[in-house]
Amino acid sequence: MSTVHNTNVACCTIPPAKSNYTPKGSFKPYAGFSKVYVTGPEKPGKVALVCVYDIFGFKPQTQQGADILAEKLNAQVLMPDFFEPDEPWPADKFPPQTDEDKAKLQAFFGGPAKPQDAVAKLINVGNALKSEGAGWVGTFGFCWGGKVTILAGSNSSTPFDAVAAIHPAMLNHDDVTELKVPLGLYPSKDEPVDESKQILEIIAKKPFSDKSDYKLYDSFHGFAAARANLDDPENKKHYEDLYTRLVTFFGKASGTHIH
Repeated sequence: MSTVHNTNVACCTIPPAKSNYTPKGSFKPYAGFSKVYVTGPEKPGKVALVCVYDIFGFKPQTQQGADILAEKLNAQVLMPDFFEPDEPWPADKFPPQTDEDKAKLQAFFGGPAKPQDAVAKLINVGNALKSEGAGWVGTFGFCWGGKVTILAGSNSSTPFDAVAAIHPAMLNHDDVTELKVPLGLYPSKDEPVDESKQILEIIAKKPFSDKSDYKLYDSFHGFAAARANLDDPENKKHYEDLYTRLVTFFGKASGTHIH
């Protein structure tokens, strides 16, 4: 497994991240969802990816990341509205300050953002892409979505060929014991180091360990998704490094030429 010391990620292979970004994709219904952000080729080809956004839903920072992956891997990237018909968590209520808001956030993770409920929906999207002709399908998720992607990749009939978890919430090493496919694990300094360490020990014994990847980012929970402040040079640096790393991870796992 690649570690934090791995430096084979080419610098500057992705377009510079922009703080005032206009997403390139469009929305359409797909695989049971009424609203899915779709970017990249019109039809899924050799490679397709599914993104599980963070608790703040559709945001330009997260969509920009999807656009980067679509461009560099020539892949169709889909980002379903996992919270529909409910609303995402309001950004101005994070982190929750009052006991009431803390209780509401816990209820949110037990309701619209309950990872176990999203797994079946994610697998359904993966199956739909395969039935449309996608040869290889990966998935990546942020915050709660990182747990969703890992659980989906552990399903005995998973359609996914690789999964990635970025600043994952509710990280638990038990989730990877049944993992069937390569894992890209990219925690921030806000996630429990002991869980990451135990996950790496389990993955090291898997037959796909050489295609798995890991890097601990010296940044905050949310640096690569909706909470990213791309006007901040340090945040922008970590954001660009993360998406370059995802391009490399999915490119290696799928045997895809990086554009």
